[in-house]
Amino acid sequence: MRIIDLRGRKLSRAELLAAMPRAAMGTSEATDLVRPILDDVKERGAAALRDFEEKFDHVRPEHLRVPEEEIEAALTTLDPEVRAAIEESVRRARAVAKNQVPQDFHTDLAPGARVAERWIPIQRVGLYVPGGKAVYPSSVIMNAVPAQAAGVESLAIATPPARDNDKGLPNKTILATCAILGVKEVYAVGGAQAIAMFAYGAKGSEPQDGAVLCDPVDKITGPGNIFVATAKSLVSAFVGIDAVAGPTEIGIIADKTANPSLVAADLIGQAEHDELAGSVLFTDDPELADKVQENLNYRVPKTEHAERVHTSLSGTQSAIVLTDGLDQSIDAANAYAAEHLEIQTADADAVVKRIKNAGAIFRGPYSPVPLGDYMSGSNHVLPTGGTARFAAGLGVHTFMKPVEVIEYDEEGLKALAARINAFAVSEDLPAHGECVLSRFVKDPYDKATLREQEQEAGLR
Repeated sequence: MRIIDLRGRKLSRAELLAAMPRAAMGTSEATDLVRPILDDVKERGAAALRDFEEKFDHVRPEHLRVPEEEIEAALTTLDPEVRAAIEESVRRARAVAKNQVPQDFHTDLAPGARVAERWIPIQRVGLYVPGGKAVYPSSVIMNAVPAQAAGVESLAIATPPARDNDKGLPNKTILATCAILGVKEVYAVGGAQAIAMFAYGAKGSEPQDGAVLCDPVDKITGPGNIFVATAKSLVSAFVGIDAVAGPTEIGIIADKTANPSLVAADLIGQAEHDELAGSVLFTDDPELADKVQENLNYRVPKTEHAERVHTSLSGTQSAIVLTDGLDQSIDAANAYAAEHLEIQTADADAVVKRIKNAGAIFRGPYSPVPLGDYMSGSNHVLPTGGTARFAAGLGVHTFMKPVEVIEYDEEGLKALAARINAFAVSEDLPAHGECVLSRFVKDPYDKATLREQEQEAGLR
């Protein structure tokens, strides 16, 4: 891993942000490839979806919407140990999600003057579950559980066909996870074409599709590759999205008390995801940095995806950042704003309190990132690429909308009518004031007598 040495340097905020390692993203090239896919699915629906599945996933699904019996059948063949693990993950995620549900409230400002706030579930949501280099039943859980806890009425999942399924069906473990969660609307569609299907809906092209294969959704969530992320960005003007996610990343703040073998293992674990995955260590201990490098040299060749891991760790998005002390390590970590941030220091609790920017914080050596990936009860769909400076991870709130309810009666409005009119006139929007005054005076357009009318009506 390359070294970024911040020791002895006083950096401005802009300089510190610029010094952080990041993956290079070819978004303009992806946009040129994705836009025609979106347009074609919008125009031709299921026919275009089958063409793109054949082109990109090398199978032409007979059933784009997975038959419910196939979903249930996948559960019967699921390995018992895997099923137990999935069910425990679901149990923990549901326990946390239940406590995340925001509560309605109201504020009484004066007699007859109340503002309430209702949290309303989004009506229909499309959940994307990636395929590609790995199978992600965990992403089914991380998307579906908070949506269900929020009270979303209609959930649809899209995931690519499995490479080893000649019927064009998704991976059986993903289907079994859908069965465990009670999700029955599942599509064997991946990539940008899945995002287009959710955004625009898709008409059927074959008898088994029906007239409408998929209705459009109100929001799309879930991780994916650069083409999925670009598609989400392009449709975000008229359908909600959770985020435009980039490659996954880990940051680790470690001091001399950290175990270099565990630090190396955690860096490798994240690098396994993708050649563009970022793994960054922040430390004020050069000796620890050297030992971590030694452990990487030992461990990387032994792991199954050694080539992928090596590419990731040697890329510009990964680095060991050397600092003058713990304070600078924390400042650098806040500038990096990692998707996952591990704290492996002598006083982890004190460091946690000083973290301002992170998708999720993993405190201590026994809270590694894979715990959050699968079974901690937290959500693993998190902001990437530094967006944790202003964005949060997926949760129940992602699937709900706070809507204010204004409840004023005659007395409540009357007390404010003259002031509202004065405010409206000052903004050169007199009709706004006239709208309110019409409820209390005879002629709000007679400006010569308006003040007198307001006094007669008890507005002054």
